[in-house]
Amino acid sequence: MAWTFRCSRTTSPGQLSTSPCRTTSSRSSPTMSCHASAASGPSTSTTTSSLLRLSVAPQFLPRSLRVADLAANQVTEIFPLTFGEKPALRSVYLHNNQLSNAGLPPDAFHGSEAVVILSLSSNRLSYLPPSLPPSLERLHLQNNLISKVPRGALSRQTHLRELYLQHNQLTDSGLDATTFSKLHHLEYLDLSHNRLASVPAGLPRTLAVLHLGRNRIRGVEAARLRGARGLRYLLLQHNQLGATGLPAGALRPLRGLHTLHLYGNGLDRVPLALPRRLRALVLPHNHVTTLGARDLAGTPGLAELNLAYNRLVSARVHRRAFRPLRALRSLDLAGNLLTRLPGGLPGGLHTLRLQRNQLRALEPEPLAGLDQLRELSLAHNRLRVGDIGPGTWHELQALQVLDLSHNELSFVPPDLPEALEELHLQGNRISHVGPEAFLSTPRLRALFLRANRLHMTSIAPDTFLGLLHLSVVDTAGNPEQVLVRLPPTTPRQPRAGSPRARRGPAV
Repeated sequence: MAWTFRCSRTTSPGQLSTSPCRTTSSRSSPTMSCHASAASGPSTSTTTSSLLRLSVAPQFLPRSLRVADLAANQVTEIFPLTFGEKPALRSVYLHNNQLSNAGLPPDAFHGSEAVVILSLSSNRLSYLPPSLPPSLERLHLQNNLISKVPRGALSRQTHLRELYLQHNQLTDSGLDATTFSKLHHLEYLDLSHNRLASVPAGLPRTLAVLHLGRNRIRGVEAARLRGARGLRYLLLQHNQLGATGLPAGALRPLRGLHTLHLYGNGLDRVPLALPRRLRALVLPHNHVTTLGARDLAGTPGLAELNLAYNRLVSARVHRRAFRPLRALRSLDLAGNLLTRLPGGLPGGLHTLRLQRNQLRALEPEPLAGLDQLRELSLAHNRLRVGDIGPGTWHELQALQVLDLSHNELSFVPPDLPEALEELHLQGNRISHVGPEAFLSTPRLRALFLRANRLHMTSIAPDTFLGLLHLSVVDTAGNPEQVLVRLPPTTPRQPRAGSPRARRGPAV
């Protein structure tokens, strides 16, 4: 006979979800059902008692217990036989309680060596508890007060695959070279939101994901990463690396690294000698001002490059800076100081983001050869129709989404790409839309013209003739409600001046 004991409340968003529990409510105060279920064949027996929050765990639970859920109570004390001597116990949920180390006895899991999931997050633990079950595969300790992992505390948990220690008070002195070295199956380690000044030593080679974001790391040493050669994802965002904290070659031991997050670190240039197989480099919100011809040559396999919200200026972006990146599919240069499109863009690009720069002109040459580009964002620049050169869109044969919102356009740019399905023109100075505006875009599905200078009759009656796929025309926020006439072949009834799609009588 297998038993399940549950006495928990639903946790708030962002907290670890609990197993199902029975809850009721009254006008005075909420109540909660605690129940133990015994399954023997098809029949199940349940014992239920209505309680407020538990402050002390039950002293004795059935020996055949498999799942224990005491989450979201006010438990301050666990007894040796609450979870001890339970050979079938697999999962224990104790998150969102008031447990300190004093309330968790050293033999709390003695004789319970089948536990694979243990959640102790959002309690009051000040150090990692000793004598945890050696069978653990997933251990949640986030949102505690942990400042130290005692030596040997994780020496027996050789099956551990996921360890969550984020949002604690760990410092370098609270860890040593042996803290993680025995975790020969560890794949996921989250140490974000702590007080670490360096990358921990003794990382296991099985580790695939390492979260170190929002610490106080000032430098990365290659020696600390040599043991973690299997690392695929390294997140170092919002640390204090600055101009010297990531020296050339520091990440070379990570030959299989796929994704590197470095945003918010005060970097003044793209780090050199990165792992050659890197596929995603995320560097927004730094201080990068220059891209040289060879700065990205060491990572020819990059598929995603994010340099948004740096300090790049056109004069310091070499015309060959992006040429080595033949595998690049997504390039984000939003929020910089560019006054013109960069040259030498890889022909395989699918997404190009250049919003919130200082672009004043578009010419065909930088966009030549981008016949696979599907999404182009040029919003929040200073573009005028006269500054868009003839043939600018000619080679963008696959472009489906074009964002020209919040510029200085006085009318719809001509000769837009034929494959275009979504066009953003909101926040410009457009006062008239003529019948020829969309002759080149028969596949258009959504058009956004809100917050321009349109009046009731500013859109010509035949403007949308032949646009059989058009389903959204947004003209909200103009000086007057705009009359929109869709062709008679459109199956949906047109409307005039609705918040989402402004439509008028069909002609």
